[in-house]
Amino acid sequence: MKLDRRTFLAAGAGAAVVAGLPAKLSATSARRAEVFGHRGACALRPEHTLASYAKAIADGADYIEPDLVSTKDGVLVARHEDEIGTTTDVASRPEFASRRTSKAVDGETFTGWFVSDFTLAELKTLRAKERIPDVRVANTAYDGQFQVPTFEEIIEFVAAQSATIGRVVGIIPELKNSTFFRSIGLSLEDRFLAVLDGHEYTRRAPVEIQSFEVANLRYLRGKLGKRGNIRIMQLTGDPRKSPADVVAAGGRTPWAEITSVAGLREVAKYADVVAPNVQVLIPRDADGRLGQPTSVIRDAHAAGLLVHTWTFRPENRFLPRDFRNGAGDNARNVEGSIKEIRRYLEAGIDGFFTDDPAVGRMALA
Repeated sequence: MKLDRRTFLAAGAGAAVVAGLPAKLSATSARRAEVFGHRGACALRPEHTLASYAKAIADGADYIEPDLVSTKDGVLVARHEDEIGTTTDVASRPEFASRRTSKAVDGETFTGWFVSDFTLAELKTLRAKERIPDVRVANTAYDGQFQVPTFEEIIEFVAAQSATIGRVVGIIPELKNSTFFRSIGLSLEDRFLAVLDGHEYTRRAPVEIQSFEVANLRYLRGKLGKRGNIRIMQLTGDPRKSPADVVAAGGRTPWAEITSVAGLREVAKYADVVAPNVQVLIPRDADGRLGQPTSVIRDAHAAGLLVHTWTFRPENRFLPRDFRNGAGDNARNVEGSIKEIRRYLEAGIDGFFTDDPAVGRMALA
């Protein structure tokens, strides 16, 4: 059955928890928009740590998001990208000084330390830290406290949290840089499927698989079929650029074309959800204020796709100028973030990523 904007998985059904999960999750209509904890609750805890996921769940996230990359020995772990110099203490570890290098990933060159050059055992000796300490100063209090979690550890953690709080929490993993990892012999997709199928929780609980590439999502749809608990989400990027796998194959299909009427119909052949950046849905004008919605939400719904968007952040520096206050660029502005989210809810989105799920939940209240 194709999931459309009127059909959602009953992710919040308290009766379906861990061992008590039904063989297939029931569906309910007209559910309110879903809240996705972006890298957990990274406005309040260092991203992609169990602490960040725990905070997101406690604050009402319907799903938590682990971005997945691979270690040298083929274990999927949660980091926003392969480079880890900005999110761990690796730069302060003299034993790993020689690992600093430069790599080209999806057409961009990065210098630092990379997950793919570390075994899991080595990676586990590192500790996470706040990625943007100048903006989220309070998060630096947690630097050094948490390990980099594996995908398996995250699943088991979410299952335990779900059993504790009495509601099902979904997982919305993103496969990062699939083409790059395939090029170095660490393809993500089959490893991902093995972990997914190896856990009772992810065989029953809501899972929404996302990527900025296309071929990997088509592959996963072919392997997974139409499982009742799984949705496929096509992330879309800069309208002027093309997916990395398309470019690597010598092609050029800009994201603007993929989010056109014809493009969205093609996406609907393998995905259930399309997820453009917020500014693709409601652009900002030259002064940084919100303009009028584009036709993308309407066109996606007409194609039978849900529309999720990314990312809402509560600090002034990230908000449209309409909703900022005078407290400074790095100040939290909960009222302004709520107003921004509500503009997108009025435009018809079905779900959204937020760095602060509690604020997202308030916007829905």
